[in-house]
Amino acid sequence: MKLLKKNLKILIGIAFLLCVVISWVMYHKISEKALMTSSSIFVNASELSNKKIGWGIKNEGKEIQPDLGAKNKQLIDKYNGIALGSADKKYVYLTFDEGYEAGYTSKILDVLKENDVHAAFFITGYYLNKETDLVKRMLDDGHIVGNHTVNHYSMPTIDDEKLTKEIKDLHTAMYEKTGYEMKYLRPPMGEYSERTLCMTQDLGYTTVMWSFRISRLGSE
Repeated sequence: MKLLKKNLKILIGIAFLLCVVISWVMYHKISEKALMTSSSIFVNASELSNKKIGWGIKNEGKEIQPDLGAKNKQLIDKYNGIALGSADKKYVYLTFDEGYEAGYTSKILDVLKENDVHAAFFITGYYLNKETDLVKRMLDDGHIVGNHTVNHYSMPTIDDEKLTKEIKDLHTAMYEKTGYEMKYLRPPMGEYSERTLCMTQDLGYTTVMWSFRISRLGSE
């Protein structure tokens, strides 16, 4: 009987030890896999094409949606960007790029409010600092305020660290001044690459382009 109890304790001890060893191996396997996945995502983003693409569209006519071009559409769709609405719904989405204030924005906001129309305004760091009250008015009037980067650099021309800083610093400054979390980004000058689209998405942003340009108010 004593021998049986002794053998049983030994078997329990061995079983416990095996569980510990198996758990340790599984933990490290999972950790290794997670690390590999994380690294591969980073490497893939860095290895994507950084060929600069200038956003261009072809207007086919009043009743036909613009042609974005096969490459533009492929990349925008791949990274869940926005450029066109539905062809079945007759909506117009108004967007404005605000590099600096040339006296138009206040009047634009007046007209939008009078007609109960909402729009999206993409601002730079300079604009946020110089025209904070106008930015707050945009928010008070129910408009979207988007990220146009701090310094309006062509995104493909700057490295990963600087690009991240250009986007995140404006995001932080906007939140500190207004409590508003920006979600949409328009590449300065409409210049982008697959790398910048991927990085924009990784930072939690949706890239927003345009399908028709009426005029230029301030800088792009």
